[in-house]
Amino acid sequence: MSTPRVSVVIPAYNHERFVGAAVESVLSQTFSDLELIVIDDGSRDRTGEVVRGYADSRLSYYFQENQDAYNTINRGLGLARGEFIAILNSDDVYTPDRLERLLLCREQTGAECIFTDVIPISDEGEEFTDPDFGWNVWHRKNRTFYRQCGDLYTAFLKGNFMVTTSNLFMTARAVREVGTFCSLRYLHDYDYIFRLMLANPGKVHYLEQEKLLYYRIHSGNTLGEAAITGRLQDQQLIRKYMLEVIPAAQKGYVEAGADRLVELEQELNAVRGALQPAAAQGVRPAARQLLRSLKTWLGKKIG
Repeated sequence: MSTPRVSVVIPAYNHERFVGAAVESVLSQTFSDLELIVIDDGSRDRTGEVVRGYADSRLSYYFQENQDAYNTINRGLGLARGEFIAILNSDDVYTPDRLERLLLCREQTGAECIFTDVIPISDEGEEFTDPDFGWNVWHRKNRTFYRQCGDLYTAFLKGNFMVTTSNLFMTARAVREVGTFCSLRYLHDYDYIFRLMLANPGKVHYLEQEKLLYYRIHSGNTLGEAAITGRLQDQQLIRKYMLEVIPAAQKGYVEAGADRLVELEQELNAVRGALQPAAAQGVRPAARQLLRSLKTWLGKKIG
């Protein structure tokens, strides 16, 4: 078999409704010298049937027992043969010329990793165009900060404006150097882009003026335990990669200050929560509740 120029890895799990569009968006690219590797992570729906329905010699399908997204991606990376490796989640979609545009950018910049802006879409494929839509507000804030500071690493400490694993386009050399995705369930892409930037200074490029990926935001997503876990992981990542670029002699100062800022936020939330009933119950009950909360907090600190 001839070696393809680009390998695209699709980790798939229970996405029978969307995986066909993802596969078609790869196989119909204006750049055709590619292989598509679909790793089905133990889907219980028709995901595998949909993928196997495509008759294209560039497509390979593999089934495994459920192992979570990062392990699924890592298996795909191990199978990839291309000079360049891209990832596409099974509910996202490439624009028809994405790979062609990224390869041209690579020729012009020599980048080891490239990502672009994205187009947020619904389950039905409709674009979220309302500027006041929550996701658009969040993404605009992150992009604005990047333009103001002009530094990718600094901007990523503020927020993940790469948005998704689907946005990664890398040289195989960079993938070999950086290694496999870590076991963070929600933020393995965020961790990986930091590692790419550290391993390839000045070689990670943001094609910010081009929207070459449709990113699906599911209407069924609700605020739950995942939101808490994701934010706890986010705190840990920011702390870790902020300290990575601090000179050894100053790390202690930054580490102590960062930890104290987190503690202060927790204390402020406790105080605000204790004061919340003041309007309905009067000042004295609220003060007593505040005192109890502070005693409990101090007891934990001392213990």
